[in-house]
Amino acid sequence: MHFFRTILSFLKNEEYRDLLFTTVTVIVIGTVAYHYIEGWRFIDALYFSVVTLTTIGFGDLSPKTDTGKLFTIFYIVIGIGVILQFINTLQNHYAQSRPYRKRKNN
Repeated sequence: MHFFRTILSFLKNEEYRDLLFTTVTVIVIGTVAYHYIEGWRFIDALYFSVVTLTTIGFGDLSPKTDTGKLFTIFYIVIGIGVILQFINTLQNHYAQSRPYRKRKNN
């Protein structure tokens, strides 16, 4: 339950909303670009965008065209910073909003 309250408080903050919007925008740009450049289905393009920007890199999909490879270089350089900032900000917000619980020593 605390997780959902944290998400709601995150969305109420304008700066956090802007970061979320930027993150979603970067993922959508990658998804649309890979769909048209590589001819992938949207779900495959979305999957590749998320896997690439989170640096997981399963390797099951990869760009085959020169244009796709060049776009991926640009996409990684721009996108990883945005995604990592979003994940870091979300984690910090969650950690700061957690209620303090005192541990009892028995």
